[in-house]
Amino acid sequence: MKKIRKNCWEYRKCGREQNGANASAFGTCPAAVDTSYSGINGGKNGGRFCWAVAGTYCGGTIQGSYAEKRASCMDCAFFRLVQNDEGSAKMTQKFLRFISNEKRSPYFANMTMLHIKAGTRFITQGVIDENAYIIEKGSCLVLVEKDGELHPTDHYGEGDIVGGLAILTGEPRRAHIEAETDMDVWVLNREQFEDISQNDPEVLTFLTEVVADRFDSRRPTAYRTIGKYVATDAIGRGGYSIVYQGVHKTLNMPVAIKMMRHNLAMDKEFINSFRLEAQTIAAMNHENILKVYDFEERYRTLFIIMELLEGESLMELLPRLRSLSVPLAVNFLLQVCSGLEYAHGKGIIHRDINTDNIFIVKGDRVKILDFGLACPIGTEDLAFSGTVAYMAPEQINCYPVDPRTDIYALGIVAYEMVTGKRPFPEEDIRRLMDFHLTLDIPDPVELEPDLPLELRNFITTCGRVDMNKRYQNIAQAKEALQPLAKKFGIIHKEMEKRMVMKNICLIYAEDQQMSLSRRMEDFFTEMKRLGVITKVADFKNTEVFNGI
Repeated sequence: MKKIRKNCWEYRKCGREQNGANASAFGTCPAAVDTSYSGINGGKNGGRFCWAVAGTYCGGTIQGSYAEKRASCMDCAFFRLVQNDEGSAKMTQKFLRFISNEKRSPYFANMTMLHIKAGTRFITQGVIDENAYIIEKGSCLVLVEKDGELHPTDHYGEGDIVGGLAILTGEPRRAHIEAETDMDVWVLNREQFEDISQNDPEVLTFLTEVVADRFDSRRPTAYRTIGKYVATDAIGRGGYSIVYQGVHKTLNMPVAIKMMRHNLAMDKEFINSFRLEAQTIAAMNHENILKVYDFEERYRTLFIIMELLEGESLMELLPRLRSLSVPLAVNFLLQVCSGLEYAHGKGIIHRDINTDNIFIVKGDRVKILDFGLACPIGTEDLAFSGTVAYMAPEQINCYPVDPRTDIYALGIVAYEMVTGKRPFPEEDIRRLMDFHLTLDIPDPVELEPDLPLELRNFITTCGRVDMNKRYQNIAQAKEALQPLAKKFGIIHKEMEKRMVMKNICLIYAEDQQMSLSRRMEDFFTEMKRLGVITKVADFKNTEVFNGI
């Protein structure tokens, strides 16, 4: 059972949280509405950092700054509770398990122990150094210095690694770190870190969790920057990646950020596959295919910056609805066909069409996801790639793939759409593969007697074992669905994009020209990625701006 982590107002029951019982009479607690450093401390997390926020009401008096009230906070029962929570949180992911047991990795043998007194600043913002620190005992506070003021933004306890991201990137520290209590820490330098990360797979798995934890907004932190982007919530975890919601720092554009796990980032084949996915989708511009905006290599791993989608996959949708109505199924199938037709026209086969990779957004619009296994037409599938329940016979046999491979998988998806089940039992993988190799997809009318003949024929034709008996291209598959589209009034055509123009007026001093040009270059590059045309016009007569 997941432990509930209380805020100070929940622990003390003061009623001074936002909309609390005593908020109107005594004011809202500053910890509940703190907006320092972009609001990182605010809201549901603020009460975990009450000692870091000035002006809180404790012991019958209004408190001063975090520095002024630190001594009294050390004796607070709630402060000690949070320390204990942080010290025991996620111990299976804490670094101490690698260094405090008898069978610890030999790569940790040369680490040294350092004692740090309470109040000591042992990491300085803006400085580049070579060390990370693993906390054996005690706790520390993260302080971001901004405009001459210090803003507490995070708290580390027993088992946490402090400064790990900086030695990954070699960049200046993003914050000061000060000991809250006396601390015993293990010191890990860059050379040792390099050695460990290259040779200990367990540490690489842990490293993924360290980076992931810093990016997840459920823990307030200043460490969320990935190049031009800031990560917020973790919104999905898979076998080889973690996906975050995020935002472009300057354009304020919402994005999804896909991070490869570190153990796979060391695998050259996986790196190439990950890069291929980014490059493949980035080269596509179709309304039914997920858009890719950017690609970043940081923190010893890789990130794909993508369009942020709101909705759910067919895999999530079908269990709730059991099956789809015929008009809705035909609508979705036509959209998938349009996306695949575009990809095939670019010479690309998806190779992993399944219900999890078909995403439904507002207005019943379909987006095809995950081109991580995409390959050129004619590629021999030597790696046995794909999701077995949807794999075409030629994929299982590792024969060359072509558009008919995606058409087979689409037939299984269509069967699942209208019946709520897949055509073959899946308890035994070997038996499942034998079914794919020897049996055509069964007629769905056995489960849905009222299914229109056109849709039955679509499914059974897509799902032939013999590639030559399937539709030979997506255009033929789309054509087979047209009678039903006409019958149900489904009009599906490529969205015509209406071009609009927005004027941006920049007013600046002449001595700002060089700095402005550098920033505009980044802006133009980003706009080009989005397919936006940018034009610059200089106003020769600037007197109209005098007095602004």
